[in-house]
Amino acid sequence: MTILPRRSLAASTVALRAIVRSNALLQVAVAIVVGAIAGVCVIAMTKIAELAHIWIYGLAFDERLSARARVSPIAALTSLCLGGLALGLMDRWRRARKSPPTVDPIEANALHGGKLSVRDGLVVVAQTLISNGCGASVGLEAGYAQIGSAIASRTGILLRLRRQDLRTLVGCGAAGAIAAAFAAPLTGAFYAFELIVGAYSLGNAGPIIAASLAATLTVKGLGGAPYLVTAPPPAVLTITNHLALVALGLVSAALGVGAMRAAALVERVFRASPLPRWARPVAGGIILAAFASYTPQVLGAGHGALDLDIPRALSAPTLVTLIVLKLTACLVSLASGFRGGLFFASIFVGALLGKLFALGAGAAFPTLALDPTACIFAGMGTLGVAIVGGPLTMTFLVLESSGDLAVAGGVLAACIATSLAVRATFGYSFSTWRLHLRGETILGAHDVGWIRDLTVARLMDRNPPIIGSSAMLSEFRTAHPLGGAHFVILRDERGRYAGLVSVPEAHAQGEDAASISDLARLPSTALHPEDNVKKAMALFESAQSEILAVADAETGAILGSLGEAYAARRYAAETDRAAKGVLGGG
Repeated sequence: MTILPRRSLAASTVALRAIVRSNALLQVAVAIVVGAIAGVCVIAMTKIAELAHIWIYGLAFDERLSARARVSPIAALTSLCLGGLALGLMDRWRRARKSPPTVDPIEANALHGGKLSVRDGLVVVAQTLISNGCGASVGLEAGYAQIGSAIASRTGILLRLRRQDLRTLVGCGAAGAIAAAFAAPLTGAFYAFELIVGAYSLGNAGPIIAASLAATLTVKGLGGAPYLVTAPPPAVLTITNHLALVALGLVSAALGVGAMRAAALVERVFRASPLPRWARPVAGGIILAAFASYTPQVLGAGHGALDLDIPRALSAPTLVTLIVLKLTACLVSLASGFRGGLFFASIFVGALLGKLFALGAGAAFPTLALDPTACIFAGMGTLGVAIVGGPLTMTFLVLESSGDLAVAGGVLAACIATSLAVRATFGYSFSTWRLHLRGETILGAHDVGWIRDLTVARLMDRNPPIIGSSAMLSEFRTAHPLGGAHFVILRDERGRYAGLVSVPEAHAQGEDAASISDLARLPSTALHPEDNVKKAMALFESAQSEILAVADAETGAILGSLGEAYAARRYAAETDRAAKGVLGGG
């Protein structure tokens, strides 16, 4: 009696998958659902972190941790050390189980075709909540984007979406998360375009923008976004003001690159310490507690501190101190093992940098009349670009926060200058820089995973012509007459690859008694099954050969052969398919 309903459900599921895969409007509907779920996750995570702050630090319900004048040193030390210990033990448990490192949305879209694990997403959420909840100097944005993207990825996998559609849906999850965090749909959408999907096209614009709008409306219905940025209206910008903001962008680029360089240094210091890996977050917690005893503004993402500092008149020494302490606290948090994002922290530090720049410019050029609010917005945007990336993302954040199109134009020019300077001097944003430290070489979320998936093992001929290297020329001619295979692989007495022999060349020789091994070419040049097609094409070019043997990297055993013409056709076909996906084609 239960077989028919199950069959009916299975048939309905297959039909639904087929309809969604072929119908763009239904994909937009799926994106709306994903965006709304991402918005709910943002609110839930924010409330949990706020309740942790209230319980640990004794805050009022309408009070932000980083906005307090002071916090209890005992509460800060105890919570940060216990939170660090929990993270250290969690990491130790995962390493004992040999769990692979979690894949973030950028890496998933660049290398894995948009495939993300919901289980890993929940792990990141837990680690981020522990980190931010105990007061570490990180934001919740990493957890927001991770769980939103993971849910989107799982939905796309269940619907068996095509690779490009799955990547777009992952972008929808991340867009919804960021849009919900700031109540800024354009910011969320361009965060996905620039940082998660890696491209803007007509094909991905509809779902991503729909997801951002759905997430924004969801959080507004549930009480409001957690990271609203407010500031007084900026003054009208002159041409000279625009040039000054571009100069601020270059300063932000220098600070951002310095922070990323320092991140690698601080991480090496923790690794070189005699502390066991699980104890490093505890040591980081002790350092953060010491900073918090000076000012609580180093705790959490810094939203309360931003609201507190924007209207206040702060001296240059105070601003420098806050910038140095906040950046150091962020780097110590991440290097020691706390988990979280730098999106809002970079905005907070950028606002302080903008105030400092306005003070310096006013002292050096009194006639410039540089508006401090414009500098605050430009500092937020440009340092966000330097550390997080995405010039349009940060420009739209400024536009949606200020409501001023004129100042957004000046910020856009400054953000572009920052992006160009960081690319020229460093080459990475913080997100891709941390992947680079793990051994990855990606520069962004552009899909290069198909290159890694298209391996020599998938392309090779598994039954190539092979002959022993001790065979005589006459034996070779008998076994491989003209008109058959063009190249034959030699195998030595131990079964290892020993070179290639051209059949026409062998038949052109005059001596039948000669050994075939005398004609061997490329005896030490062979492809390996795990090589990708791009590496194979490079080896074809350097070896100047139209065919190469495929051998085991360790044993030298012959596994097959691969022709350059076939590899080039497959490479061109996959490149064309990837380009069509980016441009919104089939």
